Amino acid sequence: MKVLLTRWMVHVRKGTLGLAAFSCLFLLAACGTDKHAGTAEHTPVQAADAPALLPVPRGKGSETPDDFNGDGHRDLVLNDLVKAESHTDDAGIGIVYGGAHGLTPGARQLISPGEQGAPTGGQLPAVFDAEASCDLDGDGFTDLVVSTDPPYDGQGQPPVPLQILFGSPGGLTGQAVKLVVPETARYGNDWPDQPVCGDFDGDGAADLVVHASTGHLSYLRGPFDRKGAPDAAGAPIASPGEAPTGPAADVNGDGYDDLVVRTAEGTGTSAVVLGGPTGPTRTGAKLPSGIDVALGRFGKGKALDAAVGGMDGTALRYDLPDATARATLDSPGSVLDAGDFDGDGLSELVSSGSRLRVFRGRAEGLTAAGAVTVEPPARGTSRVLAVGDFDGDGRADLAVRTYRGETADTVTVHSGTEKGLVAAEPAVTFSTSAFLAD
Repeated sequence: MKVLLTRWMVHVRKGTLGLAAFSCLFLLAACGTDKHAGTAEHTPVQAADAPALLPVPRGKGSETPDDFNGDGHRDLVLNDLVKAESHTDDAGIGIVYGGAHGLTPGARQLISPGEQGAPTGGQLPAVFDAEASCDLDGDGFTDLVVSTDPPYDGQGQPPVPLQILFGSPGGLTGQAVKLVVPETARYGNDWPDQPVCGDFDGDGAADLVVHASTGHLSYLRGPFDRKGAPDAAGAPIASPGEAPTGPAADVNGDGYDDLVVRTAEGTGTSAVVLGGPTGPTRTGAKLPSGIDVALGRFGKGKALDAAVGGMDGTALRYDLPDATARATLDSPGSVLDAGDFDGDGLSELVSSGSRLRVFRGRAEGLTAAGAVTVEPPARGTSRVLAVGDFDGDGRADLAVRTYRGETADTVTVHSGTEKGLVAAEPAVTFSTSAFLAD
């Protein structure tokens, strides 16, 4: 879930980004989340060195994933920012904008429901959580889909909890609009949530899939207008599960994005749902029960592969959508991501359960041999924020957040190199506490 392209991780409520182009799949780092590259002249940015707020660079539009200001550089989305005191309200969503050398912590923006939320029944939302990102209106600026807490009296169908913040030359600066899910596309009385971006019908426009009820999905065709309405939406689609997860990916190279749908939130089986001219309507490979699923080009075939993490090991299914080749990686995978950190066209698998471990993609498939352990400089509980190319060198980077309670954290970006992720000083280091002063 959890992402915002991003992250080549497929997990309930990880949104970040959908993919639109099959060419991105060969990098598996450029489509899903974030990245950095270490160079000799690139001095690491420490939190103490970059407290000052810098202007957001103005862009003209690009096709770079997660590029909200359209300047051609990937940006980073941050949920659950550090708080001034424990148990206080969440401040909102943080955006750190990218530059020629990667993320620039000073060029940041705080997105809050009080300032940018759209009211429902005259009441502003109290919560903003980033769920997915893609260019919904096709203007060259990535848009952000957020979940909210609209008021509901428990009668009939609940309101749509999703809102859209549209990108612009100055970033995510405008007022959010509520996502429109036409009545014809709704099913049952569940909240329409868990959005996944992707070009599921192959027409070049970004679409959205959201949860409906009892084994159904709502499929909203793009492009979307500035009032949050899709170009078209048909009847709900029958689905093999309850929880659509992203980012989406064209697993078999047929020009249509596909997604993973889980039977339920949390641990459970899942299935690949294939896109086509009428959208994501065909069920492909069934995947075993697990905690998390990551898609990548891990080896052994021409198509994408799946890694399904569990407490007893990670199940591997090669060559989607059929996935006839199977193997098991002797390493538990409670949270999984994938990206091409060395630029060889194969994806590495990142497991961030009890520790951050990186398994290198090989032509013969993933093995535990030669796995690298990434140790962020800060102490605490570390989780992957994003995998993607932040500095534009064609290799994925790894953005990690290390928590030390509600009031302290450290975000580090570890650069991809020709040798993959190496044990070196992070390219960027900062704390989300910087947003407290803005």
